Amino acid sequence: MSKRGVEEMRNEMVAAEGEIKMENFEKGAVESHPYAFHVSGPRNVASPNWRDLINSSWKDANYKRTVMACFVQAVYLLEIDRQENRTEENALAPKWLIPFKYKLVETLNDERDGSIFGAILEWDRSAALSDFMLIRPSGAPRAVVALRGTLLKSQTMRRDIEDDLRFLAWESLKGSVRFNAALNALKSIATKYGSNNVCIVGHSLGAGFALQVGKALAKEGIHVEAHLFNPPSVSLAMSLRNIGEKAGVAWKRLKSMLPSNQDTQTSNEGNDTQSFRIGLKPWVPHLYINNSDYICCSYTDQEKNGLRDNHDECDKENATPRNGQQVVAAAKLFLSSNKGKQKFLEAHGLEQWWSDNLELQMAISNSKLISQQLKSLYTLPASQLTQPKRGQ
Repeated sequence: MSKRGVEEMRNEMVAAEGEIKMENFEKGAVESHPYAFHVSGPRNVASPNWRDLINSSWKDANYKRTVMACFVQAVYLLEIDRQENRTEENALAPKWLIPFKYKLVETLNDERDGSIFGAILEWDRSAALSDFMLIRPSGAPRAVVALRGTLLKSQTMRRDIEDDLRFLAWESLKGSVRFNAALNALKSIATKYGSNNVCIVGHSLGAGFALQVGKALAKEGIHVEAHLFNPPSVSLAMSLRNIGEKAGVAWKRLKSMLPSNQDTQTSNEGNDTQSFRIGLKPWVPHLYINNSDYICCSYTDQEKNGLRDNHDECDKENATPRNGQQVVAAAKLFLSSNKGKQKFLEAHGLEQWWSDNLELQMAISNSKLISQQLKSLYTLPASQLTQPKRGQ
């Protein structure tokens, strides 16, 4: 063999060895990444298997909460993977779906900057069959719309903060392009699989979108399960409304001291009760709140209207109100009961919701803020109220 041939072989071997080292380096970098599933993900959550066909893990509320939080984390990582130009081989996001037998079907992109703010996830039947799971476990959704919150990275930070300010100013996200994209996505999978087989989940700003998108569908009679982690509760609109309510209370006290026509009052009270829709099935979202998080803690303020907090009825989310009973806007609130004051980033973080040492307690079902936000589901606008016919 010529000297030149030997040198070519040696160079090829060196190049191949370099490629192997680079591949191993990239693999090691992914495995040691702080957002890798095995580094920061839940520790004691088993992957679904054939035993779930007998006793489904999805019937455990803690398991469901953990998985839903992991789905939102996957959406955060989808955007990070996009910004860091990661490939299928070294992407971080899929690792947060594979253990639970779900797959990415479609990303929801913000048309303003191309960033990924949400995703449609579906049950991965082929992956389930590999573990001899012939059918989907009871309680596992067929499809999920997951929405992330604010990501403080240069490529998406501007649009995220823009929507944060939109909520802060108006307590509404309907003017955002993300609202329509999320609504269309949720409506699409609800039509395809049925509203009982899909759900929507979000964290922080994403939870705000999830709440308002779920409410929009509920107005159409489509009730979709919703899991909302640290939803925003602070806005200028809410502050102004609270000031108005205090002024209203002061006016009522003053009015009560003045002579009044009792018949007129009785008539007005009767008209008020007509505005409520009777016999509707309530839509009950699940809210996960940390009192040390000033962004979402206002949801724990209780409605001071004399309504009793009935935990038995609250647990029956799909229960239909009794005949003639007014539907009360309510939500399932789960409070993190960890002792001591937490720092904001820890209290607002998503990771707490799959933590092994998390302690939750069921809170009031009729918070003042959720009643204000969902009241329109159970009331009719004045223009739609039945007017008495003339001559009757």
